[in-house]
Order: sequence, then structure tokens, then C-alpha cells
Amino acid sequence: MCQYIPALDLKKQIAHMRKELDAAIKRVIDNTDFILGKEVDYFEGEVRKYCNVKYAIGVSNGSDAIRLSLIALNIKPGEGVICPVFTYYATAGAIATVGAIPVFADIDPDTYNISVSSIEKVIRKKRDFKIKAIIPVHLYGQCADMDSILKIARKYNLKVIEDAAQAFGADYKDSGNLSRKRKAGTIADCGAVSFYPGKNLGAFGDAGIVLTNNKVIAEKINILRNQGNKQRYYHIALGFNNRMDTIQAAVLRVKLKYLDTWNRKRQENVHYFNEQLKDSGIKTPFVPKYTTHIYHQYVLCSKFTNTKIVYFLKSKGIDARIFYPLPLHLQKCFAYLRYKKGDFPEAEKAAKHAIAIPVYPDLTKEEMDYIISSLKEALHG
Repeated sequence: MCQYIPALDLKKQIAHMRKELDAAIKRVIDNTDFILGKEVDYFEGEVRKYCNVKYAIGVSNGSDAIRLSLIALNIKPGEGVICPVFTYYATAGAIATVGAIPVFADIDPDTYNISVSSIEKVIRKKRDFKIKAIIPVHLYGQCADMDSILKIARKYNLKVIEDAAQAFGADYKDSGNLSRKRKAGTIADCGAVSFYPGKNLGAFGDAGIVLTNNKVIAEKINILRNQGNKQRYYHIALGFNNRMDTIQAAVLRVKLKYLDTWNRKRQENVHYFNEQLKDSGIKTPFVPKYTTHIYHQYVLCSKFTNTKIVYFLKSKGIDARIFYPLPLHLQKCFAYLRYKKGDFPEAEKAAKHAIAIPVYPDLTKEEMDYIISSLKEALHG
């Protein structure tokens, strides 16, 4: 058997930049500016330049980036916010924790992103509360159909927050002009990004950022993230302790320089996987013309139950994963929303059949070949 292949090998990633990282962390320690220090300012500036966005506000994590965005956009308790039912808990969790109501929509079976037709269907349904916003998730590393989503938002006067937690660095191309590219998270009213260690750009702990081109939103989030004060000890709003740690900013500054190279390597790995998996009976990722895919996760789909395939691959030392085994409408914490099994058939199908295999930049050809042969064995053995 090949040696163990993890879902992501951070030790390999860190090894070649260890001296840079050690120096960056030492700089923070020497300056003792651990909260909202200079490195946070520098990192925010570098993100603004990388994303070509006017404002980037470092926060404590991706979940809080969504929550602060909702508050900054004046989403009130009891108001509805549409989000995909097939995503990580944090999207709907952030909606619920501000007192708003998560309103689930189904997914597109090809991209796994929120279904535009499902959004329209959800909006037209009669209910005793008003829908005020949409949070499309750029799942697995590619953008949702933002042109169509923004058109719906304009039609119904809805705010839009991009959950770009898994897609930082992905490009979105306007449908009317494919040569015009914008970074995920910079297209709507604002975008929420996570720098959880397992992301393509990961910190050494929790960290996140909010992207926006709106000065008012940026100023609100700046105040909200820092206990509601603009000037120390003078609190002008009910804020939170959602600041980015300076050490995380220092680490992210080092890693940001490598992000595009890492994403290209992921794309190269995916190209190899796709070629080798032709005619294998497994569905490889579909990427629409309007987006690039940075493959935070390389997700495949087969007619077989994903639990059996994952179990087999793990027995071969391959850390395959299921993202996500239970759609949000069937999670116990959202039982109060009164959804039931069968309400979102595409999400439920994906939960049973989609699997993710390792795709990180440091995979060797030998490791990829071993993953491919093991996967084929699982499918046909």
C-alpha cells in the first residue's frame, strides 16, 4: 500500500516557507502588537490589491465575516435570508445567530452551487415574513451564477452577501464580457472569506475577512468588529470582539504570495485526474464558462453510495471525505424550520453520492496514480 495520503498536507506546505513564517511571527512577538497590529493593516492592503476591491476588513473568522455582513446590511431578526441547503453549517448558522430566518434553496446538480430556479421558487412562496437577502455560496472553489443572482436581487430589492469561504482567489467572468474578471467575494454588496487552516489560503488558527466596494458597509464592519468603537472607550454601536489576530495576518501575508501558484497546481492536478478518470463511470467537476475553479475540494459523484467508496479508500490509506453528509434542512439544529426529507432532492442526492479526494498542490504523480487506481478499484471491484 502507498503511504498515507491526507486530505491536505500542511506540513509539506509549511516546510518550504518555514523561515519566512518564523520571521513573520517573530516580528509580531518583537513588536508585541497582537491585536489589530500593523500586520493586519498590511494584510488588508495586500488583499485589497489582490482582489481589486476598495475595502478589506480583517475579522476573527469566516462565520463572523458573514454575521457582521448581515448586521452591516441591516438584516433584522425575523427577516428571511436565502442560502443553499447544501453547504457548511456556518452560512445558515450566521443567519440564525443574528435572529434572521434561514430560507433554504436547492442546488444545481452540476455545480453544486445554489440553483437560480430554486431561488425564484423560494421567493414566490407565500410566508409570514419578508425575505431581505441572499447568500450564495461559492462551493468547493467555483463561483455561483452571480449575474443571475444579482438580477433576481435587483428585481426583489434584496441584499447579496457572497460566501467565498472556499473560493478565495477564484475569478468570476461577466456573462456579457468574459474578458472582464472579478475575484470571488467582490461582486455583490459584500463577500465573506474564511482563512481556516484547511482553506487554500489558511491561517495558523481562525481568521477571516470581509470584502466590499461600499464605504458605508466597510465603516460599519470596522466598528462592529472592534466592540462597537471608532475611538477607544467610546462605543457608538453594540459591537463584538471579532478582530483579526496580528499573528494570523502575518502568517497570511507570507502565504498570500504563494496562493496563485498553489491554485494553479491544484488545477493541474485536477486536469490529470479528469483525464485518467474518463470513462470510469464517475462524474468529474463541471465548470461553467463564467467562473474559474480553484478546487478547494475536488468533488466527484458516482452512482454508488459515497460512504462505501470513502470507507474503501480510507482502508487504502487515502483520506477521502464527504462534503456534506447531511443537508442543512435535515440537521437537528434547524428542525424548528419544519423542513422535511424530500424537500430538496438535488441536495439530498449530492449528500449520498458526492465524494472529495485529495487534490492539494504537493501531491506527487505517484500519489495521484495510487488514488486513481484505488478509486477505480472501488468503482469496479
